[in-house]
Amino acid sequence: MSVLVYADNSEGKFKKSALEVVSYGKALANQLDTDLTVITINATEPEQLQKYGANKILFVKDDSFVFNAKIYAGIITEAAFTSNTNIIIIDSSNNGKYLAPLLAAKFNAGYVSNVVSAPSSLAPFTVERKVFSNKAFSNTVISADSKVIGLAKNAFEVKEEPTTAEIEEFSPVLLSTSVKSESVEKASGKIAIADADIVVSGGRGLKGPENFKMIEELADVLGAATACSKPVSDMGWRPHGEHVGQTGKPVAANLYIAIAISGAIQHLAGVNASKTKVVINTDPEAPFFKAADYGIVGDAFEVVPQLIEKLKAFKAENA
Repeated sequence: MSVLVYADNSEGKFKKSALEVVSYGKALANQLDTDLTVITINATEPEQLQKYGANKILFVKDDSFVFNAKIYAGIITEAAFTSNTNIIIIDSSNNGKYLAPLLAAKFNAGYVSNVVSAPSSLAPFTVERKVFSNKAFSNTVISADSKVIGLAKNAFEVKEEPTTAEIEEFSPVLLSTSVKSESVEKASGKIAIADADIVVSGGRGLKGPENFKMIEELADVLGAATACSKPVSDMGWRPHGEHVGQTGKPVAANLYIAIAISGAIQHLAGVNASKTKVVINTDPEAPFFKAADYGIVGDAFEVVPQLIEKLKAFKAENA
């Protein structure tokens, strides 16, 4: 019996979220006094996962693959039966959220999402998870024999626990599907919001799309992703892919900087999982100030250029 983790990757490279789920899987395997098996698909260096405690790595290699939830769920389920496990752990990325219900159905498992810690009890199997748009926590019991755990982003520290893993090329029985992908277009040269440790977001208070240049410049200095509020994307100032909040992309970054965003309840709900939130706004009564860890009451057109200048000077001094 072992714990099985699915380690996602982007163009062959492991995301931080993949290392988080492997670290979580190792902690759970240690708790259960068993081994950790990891399955990954088209990773360029699957052996890297030994560094984080994988005892066995199942490596699927097929360059014709693009992500298809039904096929990937079939592969992971087959790996689960092969490794004789009753626990599957995945991340909470968009791909993970597509996979989770399919895995639960195929595996006849209980599924819990947004998990933030290792089980507080194994009998009954109890995990803590975020609920109510990340405003509260719930201790949830998984009573089913088989379990699918969706780990919340930035919820578990990446921990190194080097092992010497058995690395095996895994050849699953592939399922046919009516869903076909004809092309995949990806933005290049940008940090994805889902993978970013820092997100810089602009709102309607910036007055026009031309003023988002300073948002891009601040993000470039910080090595951050750029984002925006819903009204901004609705007006066509920024791509809809940058819209964050409850009705857009959720953000669970280490640092979220909101510039000229008042803080509608839907926006706050979608970024509440971020560890540190900073707001810059001229209105001291803006709702975001109540949710933020740090706030600056001031004009973004004065504050942000000074912030960029100071950060550039700091980086130059510490280069």
